[in-house]
Amino acid sequence: MVPVKDYNPVRTTPYVTYGLIVLNVLIFLYEISLPPNALSSFFTEWAVVPEQLSDSFQTGVSTVNIEEWLTLITAQFLHGGILHLGGNMLYLYIFGNNVEEQLGRAKFLFFYLTCGLLANLAQWFFAPESGVPSLGASGAIAGVMGAYIFRFPQVQILTIVPLGPLPLPLRVPAVFYLGFWFLQQAFYGTASLEARTMIGMEGGGIAYWAHAGGFVIGALLGPMLGLFDKADQDPEMPQSPERASDPGSSDG
Repeated sequence: MVPVKDYNPVRTTPYVTYGLIVLNVLIFLYEISLPPNALSSFFTEWAVVPEQLSDSFQTGVSTVNIEEWLTLITAQFLHGGILHLGGNMLYLYIFGNNVEEQLGRAKFLFFYLTCGLLANLAQWFFAPESGVPSLGASGAIAGVMGAYIFRFPQVQILTIVPLGPLPLPLRVPAVFYLGFWFLQQAFYGTASLEARTMIGMEGGGIAYWAHAGGFVIGALLGPMLGLFDKADQDPEMPQSPERASDPGSSDG
């Protein structure tokens, strides 16, 4: 199932979400400008290579030009292809704006980067000797989705279900759509422990444990940062004077 939109309008402009999308696109444009050998070296230096990260943790010495732990952040802005980029940015566009509005811009940026960093660590934990670069915004965006499912479980998500030659548009509650997505990532992540050459990061290039880990981290971290501090409000209804004067009701 592919999400198209959610029926959950925002009342503020999600500048951080838009900025993250633009930054990811610009870095991808730089990637495709590189010849294959240079691109491979670029990924080796800026993506998370678990075996290099393991060596760095054990020896304290980095094997690349930056501190190895910094790749836990830089890898979040790299993508392996146009479909990889497009899928990630679609999910960020749909779900990021509402979480940003709830947390405020500064907290949302901290939340996003922290989810991505810890999600990359989760993937490293389950494949610490892998030499395959792990990259992409998926872990951070999974964190956004983990926060979204608990804050907006009943919001309808318009999805496209591929049934034969004609795709079927279908509205489903966020709790079902995102819950199914999480169970799928956890299932494939567990399967990859037994068959890494067939599924998971080693073979398919998909860091399932980063997805599942990011989702859980987002669900835990979001409330700690104030995900539930702002009350729901019908966007068609004006704010009351008391609510409008509440300094906690601003976007931050």
